[in-house]
This record gives sequence, C-alpha cells and structure tokens, in this order.
Amino acid sequence: MSSAIDKAFATNATAMKVYARRAEVLSTNMANVDTPHFKARDLDFRTILQQSQGEQTALSVTNAGHISNTDRLSTSDALKYRQPMQPSVDGNTVDSEVEQSKFAENTIYYQASVAFMSGTIKGLMSAIKGE
Repeated sequence: MSSAIDKAFATNATAMKVYARRAEVLSTNMANVDTPHFKARDLDFRTILQQSQGEQTALSVTNAGHISNTDRLSTSDALKYRQPMQPSVDGNTVDSEVEQSKFAENTIYYQASVAFMSGTIKGLMSAIKGE
C-alpha cells in the first residue's frame, strides 16, 4: 500500500522541492541586484526531474548512524548561470524584471503543484471512504 501512495506523490513532491529551491535561488538573485560582479543563477527544472526519476543508486547503510540517500535532492548540477540580455558595467548579470517574472512564474507552478497534490489527496480520501 505504501508504494502505491509513494508513486501517487513522488513526481509532484519532487517538483515542489525543486520549485521551493528555485524560489530561493531567484530571491538570492533579486537580493543581489546591486552587488557588483554578482552572477545571476537559475535551476534547470528538466535536468533535476530527469535525475530524480532515473535509476537511483542506493547506498549501503552498515551503521545506524549512516545517512541514506533516499531523500536527497541534488540541484548542484542543474544550477546554471543565466546569460544576461544586456551586460552591466559593474559585471552584475541580474536583471530585476527578468528575476521578478521568473519568480512569479515559479510561484504559479508551485501553487499548481499544491493544488494537484490536494486533489490527489481528496481523491485518495474518497476512495478510502468508498464515496
């Protein structure tokens, strides 16, 4: 039963983690809009999702103190520098309008994921109740 529930939420849960991490990255960009030589970064959502859905290699846990890799979300490979539309004199590549639009877009995707997750939970509850 647990694996069926995990399958129902796995992709959406990963997507929500990625959207939350992307919100952090975009807010860091916006906070550093006036910092000289700051380079804007963004996450490649497709890369992260493909990595998370690919075959996961399980680490062997030989001691109770070991940490398993089952709940890790690696975003380091997907964190890329954004190419500026117009370079600034001080070397900063953050465009506040681009960052704000990307942040708004990310927020909409996150809210859609929350709505989808809520719908899935309601569907499962209806199935459990026999409605």
